[in-house]
Amino acid sequence: MADRSLTHLDPLGGARMVDVTPKEPSHRRALARCRVLMAPETTAKVASNAITKGDVLGTARIAGIQAAKRTPDLIPMCHPLLVGACQVNFTIGDDYVEVEAQVETVDRTGVEMEALTACSVAALTIYDMCKSADRSMVIGELALWEKTGGVRGPWRRRSLDEH
Repeated sequence: MADRSLTHLDPLGGARMVDVTPKEPSHRRALARCRVLMAPETTAKVASNAITKGDVLGTARIAGIQAAKRTPDLIPMCHPLLVGACQVNFTIGDDYVEVEAQVETVDRTGVEMEALTACSVAALTIYDMCKSADRSMVIGELALWEKTGGVRGPWRRRSLDEH
């Protein structure tokens, strides 16, 4: 018998989608961040729009927004929901591009997976567009930073070291 505290398993131990229909819709928001570490020369090219494939950050922003809307197609037990808003923004450091994705909805379940997916796909797009200039890039530090809404209420990460 399966442990009944495991929400994604039915009584026989099979995978199932959690039933959220009894829940009341509420405003929900999630914020995720990650970094694409790269050579300083590469960040300079990204900042000056000198990557030969084109506008890296503009393309990555569109990719992240599309990814947020397609999250249930990628994550097996993720509920389809109406993404009401998605913003993908970037901060360029000396040797990295930080990606930040914020997703909002009014629905019965949260948008953490949508924010994390938007963030990671935007980072993958940066990698793809810059790989001819820098094969040493590393994508890392993907984490949920904030969430609001739902029964448990708001949550905020204090630092990446505090899990």
